[in-house]
Amino acid sequence: METFFIFLLVGILAQAVDGALGMAYGVISSSVLLALGVPPATASASVHAAEVFTTAASATSHVAHRNIDWRLFLPLTIAGVLGGILGAYVLSGIDGDIIKPFVILYLAVIGLWILWKAGHEFKPRKLPRWVTAPFGLIGGFLDAIGGGGWGPTVTSSMIGSGQEPRKAIGTVNTAEFFLTLAVSATFVWALVTGHWEEAGALENHAAAVGGLVVGGLIAAPFAGLIVKKVPRSVLTYAVGILLVGLAIFQSVNLFLK
Repeated sequence: METFFIFLLVGILAQAVDGALGMAYGVISSSVLLALGVPPATASASVHAAEVFTTAASATSHVAHRNIDWRLFLPLTIAGVLGGILGAYVLSGIDGDIIKPFVILYLAVIGLWILWKAGHEFKPRKLPRWVTAPFGLIGGFLDAIGGGGWGPTVTSSMIGSGQEPRKAIGTVNTAEFFLTLAVSATFVWALVTGHWEEAGALENHAAAVGGLVVGGLIAAPFAGLIVKKVPRSVLTYAVGILLVGLAIFQSVNLFLK
């Protein structure tokens, strides 16, 4: 029961940050699980199982507050699902830590770029539809590999390319629901076919997953309102600071291993 309440608090914190800035639920949740010794594939599967529920609630909030650019939504979602399926299949057969240094470097560079842009006046521009496809493909793959990475990769790339922060966060968060469904289904398929050898450890973390689900559902309904009310410059600075912070945090964890 103690584990459930610990992860309830983790879920509330992670979803509050994710709903407001379009990233960090998966990174925060999976980082806590990995710190407790949970295998990478098991941590990713646990987080994505929880995200099926939290992203549904968050997406509903963003739709209600009109934070979505529907023109970019479909290509982003399709590409994200394809990338997520590929990443989940790969992770269920190899150690996901191999790719982490490259993800950390990407987060740091994009975070610094966004912070620079936040300190200079720039007008949001209309992104072409095709741009979101490569963002989605890479983001979906990294998300499944690392148990979190969709928001940091895709939201940051869209904002860095000139998309209005409110629309970028709402669009990415809503597309994430379909990504988590696809990734979770792929892990189930890997389990059923025997491709995933460490899957037996999942049942040992049911309390943690339950806590993440309940905590995330408590915070998710407020996501759309927060993004709608917070000024664009504040959102941009917050995204940049969070990205750099995540890169530093993950670098330290990688170094201490």
